[in-house]
Amino acid sequence: MSRILLGVSGGIAAYKALELVRLATGAGHSVRVIQTPSSRRFVGQASFEALTGAPVLTGEFDHDPFRGAFPGEQPPAHEPIGHLEIVAKAELLLIAPASANTIAKLAHGHAESMLSTAALAARCPLLLAPAMNAAMYEHPATQANLDLLRARGAHVIEPESGRLASKGEEGVGRLPEPAALLAACEAILAGAAGAGAAGAGGAAGARAASAGGADGSGAAAGAEATAGSARQSWAGMKVLVTAGGTREPIDGVRFVGNTSTGRMGLALAEAAQARGAQVSVIAANVSLPKPAGVRWIDAPTAAQMKSACEREIQDADVLLMAAAIADFRPASPVDGKIKKRQTESLTLQLEPTADVLAGLGAARRPGQTLVGFAAEHGEQGLAHARAKLSEKHLDAIVLNDISRSDIGFAAAENEVTVIAADGERTIAKASKRAVAEGILDAVQRLRAAT
Repeated sequence: MSRILLGVSGGIAAYKALELVRLATGAGHSVRVIQTPSSRRFVGQASFEALTGAPVLTGEFDHDPFRGAFPGEQPPAHEPIGHLEIVAKAELLLIAPASANTIAKLAHGHAESMLSTAALAARCPLLLAPAMNAAMYEHPATQANLDLLRARGAHVIEPESGRLASKGEEGVGRLPEPAALLAACEAILAGAAGAGAAGAGGAAGARAASAGGADGSGAAAGAEATAGSARQSWAGMKVLVTAGGTREPIDGVRFVGNTSTGRMGLALAEAAQARGAQVSVIAANVSLPKPAGVRWIDAPTAAQMKSACEREIQDADVLLMAAAIADFRPASPVDGKIKKRQTESLTLQLEPTADVLAGLGAARRPGQTLVGFAAEHGEQGLAHARAKLSEKHLDAIVLNDISRSDIGFAAAENEVTVIAADGERTIAKASKRAVAEGILDAVQRLRAAT
């Protein structure tokens, strides 16, 4: 099979690396392990050596009895330079867990440890699985370091949301399960093999090819798409996202609208694209930058949103209906501008708009997953959202509590409850991108169960 070099950095999630090794060797892969000194506080090297059948390396000057060879290979006759030989033979370098400290060192080219030196010398694909506290993961420094590594061609498996090591804490930062990590490795190895067969320069060529997406959208999107789609199998899926808030005209310059910025919808679009999906966004008055590589359709009003959704849903596998669509619109909008001096008062007669999501749910085809969003106020919000789940023929509905000023519309963070037929799950307050990842994880589970 393949030669996988596993780097294990310090963090409570290091225990999952043992199960990953067990699964990888059981699948026929040959595995060597490099540990950082701090990782040995969590998992001892003897456990890895027993599972791999090979010595674990920690320091640059550690003696390697295998001389860089992987289990089952004949060691070279000479004594090679350890950190160069072992990574030269590897077909993939996976760092799991990748701590914030290790990510920072890799991003800035440090080479003061066996792991960072081997990573700097690697010509094979590099796959990172960040795992840390949510505050550390969401810090701008960590995100900038990951972006820098993606731009250089590294693959990044996004961490999952849920309970964290600190008592009572939840959020994004959990290391994905070992089976998902192995699936990501095998997907990248398969791509590298295919690129090599096509004359693309073997594993290094495959890494470069995956980093620069086919649509020219840049290294970050391509690298995330490769790793993410391997983890969640979103490659080839078509995802339709609605974002923003509709504006229903009173006259040529005034409108009835809401405060939605589209930030949540764009976070969903970016997260889905990072997992390998083909993403289309139907945007209602969104002024935020458009994500690179997504298909963009403007639909300012509820009627235009309805028309665009009915057209685009035909090819979609997943619908994420995050847009805030007006429930009412002025019955008789005026051409031009209503002049203040022409009237002492103004009465607006409103009429209901079509229920776009209910219409899409009623006409859904087999195999589609439809997720709605409910902006509800206060204690009765959960009951109202549950009712919408069945009324609109949805697979899940995401509840936003708009009674809170620190989350939801126009806020940088969000906290939601995902309601589905099989139960409810709260995604704790976090950045909207982190919440988007949690929502997509829920979608993945729903699709896997059908």
